[in-house]
Amino acid sequence: MKSVYSVSLAALATALMAGTTLAADLRILTAVTGGKDAAEHEQFVAELEEHLGLDIEMVKPASDYNNVLFTSLASGERYDLIYGDSGMLAGLIEQGALQDMTDMVAASSVLSDVTVIPQAEWDLFAIEGRKWGVPNKFEGGTLPTVRQDWLEEFGMEDPTTLEEWTEYFRRAKQEKDAYGLSTSKLYDIQGFMSANGVKAGYVIVDGKRTIPYASDEAAEIYDWFGMLSKEGLLDPNFTTNGSAEFRNLFMTDRVAAVTYWDAWVGLFNNIMATDHPDSTFEAKGVAGVPGPDGEIILRRGNASLWMMPANAEHPENAIKFLEFWHSEPGYIMGTLGIKDVDYTMTADGKYELTEQGQAHGMDHGAPRVASTTWEPPFPPLPGVKEAEAIILEHATTEYLPAEWPEAQAIIEKHAFPAMLGETTGAEAVAAMREELLAAGLIDE
Repeated sequence: MKSVYSVSLAALATALMAGTTLAADLRILTAVTGGKDAAEHEQFVAELEEHLGLDIEMVKPASDYNNVLFTSLASGERYDLIYGDSGMLAGLIEQGALQDMTDMVAASSVLSDVTVIPQAEWDLFAIEGRKWGVPNKFEGGTLPTVRQDWLEEFGMEDPTTLEEWTEYFRRAKQEKDAYGLSTSKLYDIQGFMSANGVKAGYVIVDGKRTIPYASDEAAEIYDWFGMLSKEGLLDPNFTTNGSAEFRNLFMTDRVAAVTYWDAWVGLFNNIMATDHPDSTFEAKGVAGVPGPDGEIILRRGNASLWMMPANAEHPENAIKFLEFWHSEPGYIMGTLGIKDVDYTMTADGKYELTEQGQAHGMDHGAPRVASTTWEPPFPPLPGVKEAEAIILEHATTEYLPAEWPEAQAIIEKHAFPAMLGETTGAEAVAAMREELLAAGLIDE
């Protein structure tokens, strides 16, 4: 990400002003909103055009979204709305790439309604009280997710200590020939780092930059992971896994726990119930390990946002879309999807998911809306509400400034050998701190 920022944003302000006139009434760059494949995406846009009465171009790259976003903006390509997350805001604002949407939101009876978008959602990304985007959906967080059916089979309760987690992992190996835990690099071991009160990212202490994952407290947790590796309880491919790899392990009985988004508790259960109805599979989100002060530290995701580029030609149409997106018809499109494709309506006005709609898990960009009053036509997927409650109680966002990618690479370089049992946690954090200080990434 750092290379994208440094290369793309340097030319961004000039490029934005040099863009060509838009052909459509509304042009949107999106990462998650829309159809699940190219054909369905066309259907999604067509229905959106019917609702809004606009000619809409919604560009949804197949992969590498962040690179496409920054490259497109730096080349002068014009959009009325771009999708991103709150971690991008500081750099984009600094370069003058975004419009301040505070007054637009205040002028909208829909967007300014705190029952539609609660103040807590704005607070996740407000900068000096200003609104540089509009939330796309309710953003959850990550937490340990277990095989609840295995816990019940083993006669165990939810693990609450590192010792109990170790015992659960050992039972999974002994009785299921499965790994105990799989992750993708350090994403997301926060629920276990919580045992020593260690939070991911940067933490400012007395005005100084610190990285708790490079602390002595973190060293003990790296040693715990090293013990898991020596016993064959930690998936050794965690250093190279993507999320698809550990999701597959979890749904094929090859790992007892993963660390992932709360929404995926329901998606796991939905996928398995749909594809393997005879399976006993049941995923459950559980809280992390309480720290010395009894507090549990989990990760809340950055707010996902619709942002308006500085050179947007149709701000009024962008606001029209955002007001639609935060209304009942928009909620239906963001969750269920497309009428007569993902769902149908019965004669008495009830929703029925098609086979395709069931496979899509009621997620077309906003599986959980920000509204505090809207009742979805279908109950939430199994396990989601319970996992969401854990996130709301224990999760906070991380502070990840522009230098974080460079610091993260150093953390991972030394953490992985310790977690694989090849070095000690103490050796790992000592090496981290030395390298981080030398690079000017933490303060004395």
